[in-house]
Amino acid sequence: MDYAKMRAIAEELTTYAEHLEGAWNVEIGSSGPFLAMMSPSKRHEGAVRRIRNQLNEQLPTTHPGYICENGPEIEHPSIGRMRRPDAVVIPEDVLDEEGLAVDATQVLAVIEIVSPSNPDNDYTEKLADYPAMGIAHYMIVDPRTGTIEVHSDPCKNRYQVKDPYIFGDAVPFGPWMVETGAFRRYGRAGNSES
Repeated sequence: MDYAKMRAIAEELTTYAEHLEGAWNVEIGSSGPFLAMMSPSKRHEGAVRRIRNQLNEQLPTTHPGYICENGPEIEHPSIGRMRRPDAVVIPEDVLDEEGLAVDATQVLAVIEIVSPSNPDNDYTEKLADYPAMGIAHYMIVDPRTGTIEVHSDPCKNRYQVKDPYIFGDAVPFGPWMVETGAFRRYGRAGNSES
């Protein structure tokens, strides 16, 4: 199926999701468009905010005109992928452009915080999609285990370098540094916020 058809289906799914209970997200993965329920916890959002704030302090020095934000879709039509990372490093001016998605070729880095309900999406599917989209840096933060993986040097549909860290480490991420001492793990089963 060509990307224009997949994008049209994704837009229909987005309209459909507006009538569902809860928060839903639409992405286009290797098997096409899909609808996934979003249930980010407070600790998930706390990790996103801490990373975003740290990168936004460093970006004026390393990449003037770039910001780290959460929310925008990124797409790569030629390989038929559209994803919505937890945070993304992009040129600030793309947020003023028409349209729904940022061209993946403008993305410097993506960050995903692993959800307790669907870890394979970050560790398998997105770990193949982001390098295929040409995104140079991918950070996976896993509050289930208190671990972090930094992936870099994309080649086709895989990253050639993987560096592991744990919560509390100062984590090199491309030209930036992310302090993780304030990151919190998810609680035990049945109490995801403790």
